[in-house]
Amino acid sequence: MSSGPARRARSAGAIALTLCAVACGGGSLSGSGSDTGPVTPANNVVSVSVSAGPAGLSSPAINTLYTTVTVCVPGTSTCQTIDNIQVDTGSYGLRILAPALTLSLAVAKTSAGSALVECTEFVDGYSWGPLAVVDVQISGETANSVPVQLIGDSRYPTVPDDCASVTPNSENTVASFGANGIIGIGPFAQDCGSVCASSIPEPAIYYACSTSVSCTGTTLATASQVQNPVTLFATDNNGTIISLPSVADTGAGDVVGSLIFGVGTQSNNSLGTVTVVPITTSGVNVGFLTTVFDGTTLDSSFIDSGSNALYFNDSNVTPCTETGFTAFYCPASAETLSGAFELADSSTVSENFVVVSAETVTTSMTAFPGLAGTNPAPQSFDWGLPFFFGRKVATVIQGYTTSDGTGPYIAF
Repeated sequence: MSSGPARRARSAGAIALTLCAVACGGGSLSGSGSDTGPVTPANNVVSVSVSAGPAGLSSPAINTLYTTVTVCVPGTSTCQTIDNIQVDTGSYGLRILAPALTLSLAVAKTSAGSALVECTEFVDGYSWGPLAVVDVQISGETANSVPVQLIGDSRYPTVPDDCASVTPNSENTVASFGANGIIGIGPFAQDCGSVCASSIPEPAIYYACSTSVSCTGTTLATASQVQNPVTLFATDNNGTIISLPSVADTGAGDVVGSLIFGVGTQSNNSLGTVTVVPITTSGVNVGFLTTVFDGTTLDSSFIDSGSNALYFNDSNVTPCTETGFTAFYCPASAETLSGAFELADSSTVSENFVVVSAETVTTSMTAFPGLAGTNPAPQSFDWGLPFFFGRKVATVIQGYTTSDGTGPYIAF
């Protein structure tokens, strides 16, 4: 693990789009043909869908990728299968909304007997809840004794001030979170790494709670932190591939694709001719990649299936004016723009994308590749879920070597 700053989960539904009532380029991933979308069922393949999300949301989800995960009391057959778990390449670890959980799970403890609780920061809010240990089953893949977070668990109702002040929005219910949980499959093994295992507690991440209302910041060994469950699979544990079909830039209803575990470990996940984009592993930009857009180098960029739009700053694109849409772009007609990814040799590969007015989104749409909005981080370009439509995107985890190099990297 690097010794840089803590990697923070970046998106849980990303910046929410209030509903009132395509990228191109890259290469191909071989093994199941050049087609995108659902692939042949196998032990290392699970179905994913861009859909309206769980019941109880105030409006249908837009550009949110969901799958199904089974969690079990460790070492037992006492299990629960939970649907509408968001798939997020921009965060790390499995987090389940406690209201969606029927299993009785013990809270993880420190050596002194205090409960371990986490504050998880997302782009648009924070989530608070204790850690627990579960066995995880996804399709034919199994990971045992996985530390996970139980968001919104009533056993620990009091959120410390330094956690609540991180961002203004609390996301501790299914309705506010937009999912029954989130599975972070980004390019690192833990959600914080060596920074949180050092001698000084990292602010507003892990806490030791001596009572349900008394919590103080704590360090935590990497093995006890919330883990990317893919790294704990017996095989197919070096990364993932998301495969989604093409969607018209003007939007569509539900879309079905596949999440494939492993990169180059089986015939159905081998890499063909691809663009490999490296992820930074040291310095202030750990976990990010570099995008060049409108003549500016943005070194805090990322490719993130958990963001529901492409987020960037361009004063030449008309912003929306309707209430609930003002964070998004609304050009009078579809606009084609271009950015570029910086590669390991400092060369760049261009990527075209289309922006369509967010005010044309309707409640019958759950997939909208033309959705784009402004980015509050000036040095960042967020390549959200619209980037994933019509292609296969591989995420290779740090330290794992494939035929295209050693992770962390993104390939498409």
